[in-house]
Amino acid sequence: MKAVKNDFNLFKHYGYSQTDIDAKIEAAWKTIFEGSKEERFYDNSTDNTGYMIDTGNIDARTEGMSYGMMMALQMNNQDVFNRLWKWSKTYMFMTEGRQAGYFAWSCALDGKKNAWGAAPDGEEYYIMDLIFASRLWGDGEGIFNYSQEAKTLMKRCLHGNLPMWEKKNTYIRFVPGCSFTDPSYHLPHFYELYADFTNDEDTEFWKKAAEESRKFFTICCHPKTGFAPEYSYDDGKPNPYGPPDGHGYFFSDAYRVAATLGTDALWCGKTPSLSKIAAAQQAFFVNLKPEEYMTYEIDGTVVDQKALHPVGLLATLAQASLAVWDDSDPSTAANAETFVRRFWETPLRTGERRYYDNCLYFFALLALGGRFKVY
Repeated sequence: MKAVKNDFNLFKHYGYSQTDIDAKIEAAWKTIFEGSKEERFYDNSTDNTGYMIDTGNIDARTEGMSYGMMMALQMNNQDVFNRLWKWSKTYMFMTEGRQAGYFAWSCALDGKKNAWGAAPDGEEYYIMDLIFASRLWGDGEGIFNYSQEAKTLMKRCLHGNLPMWEKKNTYIRFVPGCSFTDPSYHLPHFYELYADFTNDEDTEFWKKAAEESRKFFTICCHPKTGFAPEYSYDDGKPNPYGPPDGHGYFFSDAYRVAATLGTDALWCGKTPSLSKIAAAQQAFFVNLKPEEYMTYEIDGTVVDQKALHPVGLLATLAQASLAVWDDSDPSTAANAETFVRRFWETPLRTGERRYYDNCLYFFALLALGGRFKVY
């Protein structure tokens, strides 16, 4: 399967005007990047840098920094993109230790590293950000030689000490060198584009990684609910790693799988087995309001804990509509429309937990509005 450029606009398909779609996307951008202190979670710094704030934890994370770069790129804002990249390279990049060449996953807002370890969901977004930037804006000098930075990071991720991908099965690791994965880290639509970009001895690895990640969703997602756990073993079974209750539940990280199903369909074409997973997730939630979302075991059993990011979950469920909007089953197609319209009527989240929800929200806006493009 080869990645394709696709600007299909599902909002427009359901009757929303292009003027209203563009206005909604622009308004969300302004809120996140230029809004009041109570609304935004991006800040400029004095050294021509900028950072994304995890407002629930008051730090900057490679997840959010790399997400912010993708947002800026899709909005054609090179200034914000470069500011985020410079902050990442200045403060997050590790030059010593076993993970030298990666980025520290969490830093204080003054740039001090909170950890000397990487989270691969940041690196894989950085790579994609840089590839797209090279194609959209052209390469600059130093750290703004985007294509060279992408190539260097890709080589580090595969061939350096503590690789981020397991060579044998091509699965991305939860952290470098560990023995398990995070289903939401699997981004087959990115790997297709990595393969197009590398044109070297790693090309076949990335093609295989895309194929194997799609297969992995079919073994880690529950056949009835479509739910993936936050962490899983390589056989797809939930991994309840870490206190107090572990990460084997369908919880915050796992919401991103639905978004991936939608974007993979948008960029690379639909995969029937993945569309089935998207349909199952939507069928589970279609009669629930976001304020009713809970934590779940992957079979749908309720855990007595409210969803921490209900707006983010709704956003990803709407994005998953890209995989099922034209399904031959009338109820599946109807559910797809329901989630898109429900999402359209839902505002950005406010309050201290707005960061993660609104990152997922903005990506869903782009994907559903024909603005999440391949470069």
